[in-house]
Amino acid sequence: MFKSARLKLAAWYLLIIMTISGLFSLVIYQGFLFEMNRGLHRAEVRSLKPQNGLNLDGKRWPIAPEDIETIEEGVIFRLIVANGVILFFSAIAGYFLAGQTLKPIEEAMEKQNQFIADASHELRTPITALKAAIEVTLRNKKNSKTEMKKILKSNLEDINHLQTLTEGLLKSARYGKSNQHVDFDLFDIQKTAQRAVRQMAPLASEKNIKLTLKSASQIFEGNKKSIFNLLIILLDNALKYTPKNGQIGLKTETVKNKLVIEIKDSGVGIDKKDLPFIFDRFYKADRSRVKTNTPGFGLGLSLLKKIVQTHQGSIGVSSSLDKGTTFTVKLPLKRA
Repeated sequence: MFKSARLKLAAWYLLIIMTISGLFSLVIYQGFLFEMNRGLHRAEVRSLKPQNGLNLDGKRWPIAPEDIETIEEGVIFRLIVANGVILFFSAIAGYFLAGQTLKPIEEAMEKQNQFIADASHELRTPITALKAAIEVTLRNKKNSKTEMKKILKSNLEDINHLQTLTEGLLKSARYGKSNQHVDFDLFDIQKTAQRAVRQMAPLASEKNIKLTLKSASQIFEGNKKSIFNLLIILLDNALKYTPKNGQIGLKTETVKNKLVIEIKDSGVGIDKKDLPFIFDRFYKADRSRVKTNTPGFGLGLSLLKKIVQTHQGSIGVSSSLDKGTTFTVKLPLKRA
């Protein structure tokens, strides 16, 4: 589709350029004829004017019509050659420019199609499981109350998975809009970090994970809700991949007019081969992390990256298998 669109767009570019070039050539040709005729007329007048008191006996400057035709043909030939050269290079340039013009649209459509395909794939599994469970339950009329409660509990888990996925997809789509308006406010990053740690503390307690916070009071300009979500994503990701009796440390500090958020865990780590892809939507490492059987859809880190980009910041990650992972987020303290 884009190949034919590129050819059509290149053809339109070429048509516009050649139309302008043709009109310009016509103006040049008409201007040349006008100036040539005026020059010849002046030459005729000078040839009839007496010079040094002498008359030229009425002789006119000889001008043959075939000479004028030859000059005109030469001008036309050169203009045709020039337009041919313009046509050749315009075709190449038009094809290149058409490709550059359509490239962002093509990339956006590819991302959209990939998003739809991935979302459909992720939605299909819980929906299929939920449908199968309900159909089996309806067929079996001898289910006891205990069995019914067990089935309903399983259905509720599938529904929770669907809710988590749809919320993640909506957040990802919202942050993916380039023209999205984001409100920036001044707030204390320490209080926001303390709030995030309090919210994740029960999950850490269940796995007997030591969760620590090192943060000083610092006024930061940003979207408070987004930064809170950023901290929750970092903590949730660390909790998922840190085994029982592990450690997670969250630290915030100011370095050269930038807010640095660092979270370090003693989890399973990430293989070097997976590091370049961990921020891709729906990506989950195949080797280092699947063995933990952690729930999730691979949306958290993708959303994290978009939040960082919205705040004109950067994010880095270092990791070693079976030793732990460190995420470092750097954000400007004030909006540019």
